[in-house]
Amino acid sequence: MKEELFVSGRSIPNIDPNLNIWHWQIPMYLFLGGLAAGILFFAGVFTILGKEHKMRATVKMAPLVVPAALVVGLFMLFLDLKHKLFFWQLYTTIRLESPMSWGAWVLMLITPLSILWAASYLTELFPGWDWRYKVLKDFEGWLIKNRVSLAWPMTILSVILGIYTGILLSAFNARPLWNTSILGPLFLVSGMSTGAAVILLMSKDHKERKIIGRIDILLIIIELFLITHLLMGYQAGSEAQINAAALFLGGSFTAPFFTFVVLLGLILPALLETMELRGWSVPVIIPALLVLAGGLIFRFLMVEAGQLTRYLY
Repeated sequence: MKEELFVSGRSIPNIDPNLNIWHWQIPMYLFLGGLAAGILFFAGVFTILGKEHKMRATVKMAPLVVPAALVVGLFMLFLDLKHKLFFWQLYTTIRLESPMSWGAWVLMLITPLSILWAASYLTELFPGWDWRYKVLKDFEGWLIKNRVSLAWPMTILSVILGIYTGILLSAFNARPLWNTSILGPLFLVSGMSTGAAVILLMSKDHKERKIIGRIDILLIIIELFLITHLLMGYQAGSEAQINAAALFLGGSFTAPFFTFVVLLGLILPALLETMELRGWSVPVIIPALLVLAGGLIFRFLMVEAGQLTRYLY
């Protein structure tokens, strides 16, 4: 017989319920949304700068991935819904104080915009495939002439989408791991880095790879800074946030976080990309896939760990 002494009811195991309601669909959606935002941001910026002909994969090829990524991400959200037939009610109102309302409307705007952007390059990328009906040729011509005008709202919406993927979590005040303003910028930078990785995988132009590689190294440095600042902020916060940080600083999430996210997902790809820029023969697929895997694992860990943390009153 084992005897235990409880000096407080709060010390009884499982006395505080653990509400785990978000499963694999949500981190998958956050990953795909951030990746799409990163690709569209680079496509829009380089178009506005007038460098679309020098950045073929960035502006023309990588955006072909975005509509599929957004549609699959939205399907992930749909699978997570408890009352699936009522999703349309998100679009019956606009609540500026609600991150979910912002996300719903941004996704509704940026998804068709990404489809139009990709469609404007189909004939150029696949000249042997005449996908156009006669009635669509004039519309395609209009899209081609107004790409810069489309690039401006696309770039702005992509930034909002990238930040939103982090704010969606930080708006949950009851979860101390998520309750920080750093998550918005962190998820935005991480999404841009994964978008850059997709471009690196699709580009065959050495100069374009060098430009995107340098940008990705800068993004990784910023991401490491934000992660450091995030953990330092937890340590300087309330007891609940200190306990939340302990999950990554000695707790059960320490090994996967620092191994797969920090080391293999950020530091190693940055080193490999730096070596490639200095003339070393490094297959670009290795750092690109590491960045993508690290970004995906980071979101799974943040969503899972955040649901384990709570404030005790």
